[in-house]
Amino acid sequence: MEKITFVSLTKAFQMNDFVTVAVFDYPHEITVLKHLLDQAEIDYFFENETMMNIAPMYSQALGGIRLKVHPEDAETVREILKKLNDESNLKIV
Repeated sequence: MEKITFVSLTKAFQMNDFVTVAVFDYPHEITVLKHLLDQAEIDYFFENETMMNIAPMYSQALGGIRLKVHPEDAETVREILKKLNDESNLKIV
């Protein structure tokens, strides 16, 4: 299996090293979260995001939209998710 390298402005690493921190059912659930992760300068990607935009009814079959982050950032992302749930009415996770 070919390894895909993810390069940010500050570091380069293998996307295979990323871990799943959260899973979402619909694309609209990740809109605010993307903004918060960008503000925190966290490298991330949403696996299956494009497919969910094309065919949202496949969400359960594909296992949802998976938020993937580098293991070093996982705890910070969990804190962002907790804060987002605790301080808003969005309840995206």
